[in-house]
Amino acid sequence: MTRQLVTVFGGSGFIGRHLVQRLAATGAVIRIAIRYREDAHFLKTMGDVGQITTLETDINDLSEVKRAVEDADWVVNLVGIFHPRGRHTFENLHAKAPGVIAAAAKEAGVSRFVHVSAMGASLDAESEYARTKAQGEQEVFSAFPEAVVIRPSVVFGPEDAFFNLFARMAIFSPFLPVIDKNAWKFGCKSVFGDGGPKFQPVYVGDVADAILSALQSSEAGGKTYELGGPHVYTMRQIMEMTLAEIRRDRWLLPMTFGMARFQAALMRIWPKPLLTRDQVLMMMRDNVVSGNYSGFSDLGLEPTTAESILPTYLNRFRRTHRQMVSREA
Repeated sequence: MTRQLVTVFGGSGFIGRHLVQRLAATGAVIRIAIRYREDAHFLKTMGDVGQITTLETDINDLSEVKRAVEDADWVVNLVGIFHPRGRHTFENLHAKAPGVIAAAAKEAGVSRFVHVSAMGASLDAESEYARTKAQGEQEVFSAFPEAVVIRPSVVFGPEDAFFNLFARMAIFSPFLPVIDKNAWKFGCKSVFGDGGPKFQPVYVGDVADAILSALQSSEAGGKTYELGGPHVYTMRQIMEMTLAEIRRDRWLLPMTFGMARFQAALMRIWPKPLLTRDQVLMMMRDNVVSGNYSGFSDLGLEPTTAESILPTYLNRFRRTHRQMVSREA
C-alpha cells in the first residue's frame, strides 16, 4: 500500500485506538483530529516517530474541520456519544457534524471517506440516538456519495462499556437486570418472557479491520455495511455468559420496559448514568443484522466469536484473579 495520509476524527475512542494501530502497521501517516490533544497522546506510541500526530479540532468549527482534512488521502469519522452533555448533543455530533466533515473532505479532494454509524439507525426510530445516526448517514451520502457507512452492532473488547459494565455490576450487586417487554406476563413460559432484546456483539478488532478494508477497497464506495458477530444472543444469554466467564453467581432480575424507564428516570441526574431513557427505547428493537446491507463477508472478513475474546479481559473480574496471577508469577 502507498503511504497514505489518514485523518481520523475521534481516534482516541474505543474503536479509534484499534483502527489507529492497524493503520500505523500499514505505514500510513495518521492525523488524529480531536477536541483535546492530550487525550490522544497515548496513540503516538503505536507508530514510528512522527507517524502519528494530533490536531486540536472543534468539529463545530468549519475552519478547523477543513484544516484537519487538508491534504488527507483518506478520512474516517468515528465521533459518537451515548450521553449528551452541554453542546455535545446527539443532534450536533450525530446528525450535523458527519455532513460537515464529509463536505469538507469532498472539497479537499479526499479519495476515501468512512463514516461509522450504528446498527439500528433509522429515521423513524423512537430513540434519538438511532434517529440522529440515520440523519448523519443521509448528510454524509449527500455531501460525499462515494462514502462508506459502517453500522456495527454492540461493539465489545477490552475497553468496552458492555460486558465490562455487567461484569463490574456483578461485583457490587446481588442481581443483574434482564429487560424484556414480556417479563412477568401471565401465560409466558417464565418470568423472563422471551429473554429480552437480541444483540449480535461484534469484536472491536473486527470493526477496525472492516474500516481498513473499506478504505483500501475500490468497490466499497457508496455502500452501507452492517457488522454483527457470528452469534445472536438475548439479553438474558448475555448476562448468563458474563456471569459464567467471571465465575460469579448472581440473580437475574426480569424487568419490563416500564420498570426500566422508571429506573432510567431515577438515574438521569447522574453525570454518567448506567441507563438512560433513550437506551431503553433503543432496546425495544433487536440490535441484529437486518440482511438488507453488505457485511463482513463482502469485505473478505470473518467475525470473531465473543466466547473466544471474553476470557482475555473479563477474567480480571473473577474473585481468584489476583491469586492466580501471584501463583503464575
